[in-house]
Amino acid sequence: MSTGARAFWLVEPGRGEIRTSPLPEPGPGEVLVRTLRSGVSRGTEAIVFRGEVPAGQHATMRAPHQDGDFPAPVKYGYLNVGVVEHGPPGLLGRTVFCLYPHQSCYVVPAEAVVVVPDGVPPSRAVLAGTVETAINALWDAAPLLGDRVAVVGAGMVGCCVARLLRRFPGVAVTLVDVDPGRADVAARLGVGFALPEQAASTPACDIVVHASATSAGLQLSLGLLAAEGTVIELSWYGDAEVRLSLGGSFHSARLGIRASQVGTVAAARRARYTPPERLALALELLRDPAFDALVTGASCFDELPEVMARLAGGELAAICHTITYGSG
Repeated sequence: MSTGARAFWLVEPGRGEIRTSPLPEPGPGEVLVRTLRSGVSRGTEAIVFRGEVPAGQHATMRAPHQDGDFPAPVKYGYLNVGVVEHGPPGLLGRTVFCLYPHQSCYVVPAEAVVVVPDGVPPSRAVLAGTVETAINALWDAAPLLGDRVAVVGAGMVGCCVARLLRRFPGVAVTLVDVDPGRADVAARLGVGFALPEQAASTPACDIVVHASATSAGLQLSLGLLAAEGTVIELSWYGDAEVRLSLGGSFHSARLGIRASQVGTVAAARRARYTPPERLALALELLRDPAFDALVTGASCFDELPEVMARLAGGELAAICHTITYGSG
């Protein structure tokens, strides 16, 4: 059994490094997991990397297995897939997902991991946390048969929402993004695509899901709504200021903006689903190979300090960039 683990730490805003630390011996009811693949949640992790978590949100934004505190030094992340090397017989040798940071191996309670279904590769399974966010958003949005829905922002979250919406009968889905290259991704997800100027001339939407994390995207989202429509706001802006004009049809058309976030199970399903059950549902939905369209790059673990800086600075274009650990 390994006696040490290697983990990615944000040492100070804008600079990360890989550190080695002792690995505790797993106790009763715990598992030792060796990481195969982790994913970078680009929007949130870029905000963390740049040191832009608002002071009032330091406690709220803690990841489940985070070490350290914001702004730094901190070990942060939550998209990790590995294999159980020590633990209960039912989990031993199984591939599992855990909301754990970027680390080569780790020990957690057995209930903190969820088994990855057969046929779902580790590179796709890292999306489980993001698909879970999309599930919660759709529970909040509650689309109806025949709805027109736009998803503004073709990043990880927006693309996951769009693909799940594609499964709703009679729902017309358009993915909206400023990058024309995302049209190919939309096609692989089986949904329509529009640039912002094109979306503005399409029929009004019953629901708009906003995931671009920009003021312009939120303003566009309101402009795409039909009367009585609602924007489901999935973006997290960190400490960035958001500017929004509400002088147009916002009041006369009785438009709404509703926040949705994954920290709490949506009220519509809170009586039926626990967070682990919601995560297990996300992994089941990842049997769909269309989600492979979101995995747009991979780097080895040793490269992560440089990769995170490039992702946070916008120099490395990606939807979901994954990190490999030698065997994933």
